[in-house]
Amino acid sequence: MSEIEIHEKYIRRCIELAKSGLGSVSPNPMVGAVIVNDGKIIGEGFHRKYGGAHAEVNAVNSVKDKTLLKNSKIYVSLEPCAHVGKTPACTDLILKEQIPEIYVGSVDPFELVQGKGIRILSNAGRKVVAGILEKECISLNKRFYTFHQKKRPYIILKWAQTLDGYIDSDRKNKKAPNWITNEFCKTLVHKWRTEEDAFLVGTNTVIQDNPQLTARSWYGRNPVRITVDKNCLLDLKEYKIFDTSAETWIFNSKKDLRQNNILYIKVDFSKNLAKQILEKLYDNKIQSIVIEGGTETLKSFIEEDLWDEARVFTGNRIFHAGVKGPEFKFVPQETHFYGNSKLEIYYHNEYVLC
Repeated sequence: MSEIEIHEKYIRRCIELAKSGLGSVSPNPMVGAVIVNDGKIIGEGFHRKYGGAHAEVNAVNSVKDKTLLKNSKIYVSLEPCAHVGKTPACTDLILKEQIPEIYVGSVDPFELVQGKGIRILSNAGRKVVAGILEKECISLNKRFYTFHQKKRPYIILKWAQTLDGYIDSDRKNKKAPNWITNEFCKTLVHKWRTEEDAFLVGTNTVIQDNPQLTARSWYGRNPVRITVDKNCLLDLKEYKIFDTSAETWIFNSKKDLRQNNILYIKVDFSKNLAKQILEKLYDNKIQSIVIEGGTETLKSFIEEDLWDEARVFTGNRIFHAGVKGPEFKFVPQETHFYGNSKLEIYYHNEYVLC
């Protein structure tokens, strides 16, 4: 195995470790770290929870014999931080432990880092090699890179449609929603709710489906629930999205107000609504959002070309009439089959390695 292949092997392990932090570390990035001595891994770690120890700290703490560190190499999927936030700078720890060689996957896009960590370590006489599996490491943190470089959340469109392209049947005489996919797909969506910062539905979806938008079928945190209610007419007692099980934000034209777990955010409905929503989410450190419906809400983001990923389920049902899904003329990069349902995933973001 060549030297490059050896470095890539350990960075791949860093990526594998980092993925364990999905849904727990935002607005921080997912990071994994591996410490190698004489060709053997002696320590591993990943960033487990926002506000908690970083990957490098957890990796160093996992090493039983700390005297080995001064003759070891540390591999990190993202550049070590060089600033003091909720935790001390990881560059300080690396220098303190006298680790002589540092191998980095990708440079941190956060303005307080952006190469500063690499420069500090290099200026201190450490050997630093950056850009190992760079594309893979950036793809791992597609949400983080999108947030810091595009100044908006990573946007995921999501809907389920029938074989004939409807997302809902004609419900003039009945209120209950018609399930299009199967129970497995429903559980998968609940899993996604633990992985992304926020889920958004339009006013009509709240009225028609009365969704709760929580991760009831999966273990993990609930996302921030978001809806649009221009004139603040939705009854907080009638709809599940306003219960106390999670935070709910309401974009409206009337007021900015905090009411227990409900946050009203005022925007100008005479201007581009989608862009205003994204600006407010960026200001509130929301790194990723799933636009779950309905059709008009989805169309508003598609028409503005404001999306990074789309997850489209197709069930084996036929409605013949009802609410048509959004027009979406793109080619999926991934296709998965779950029983009688199909999931197609589309990517529209340069940070994603398909």
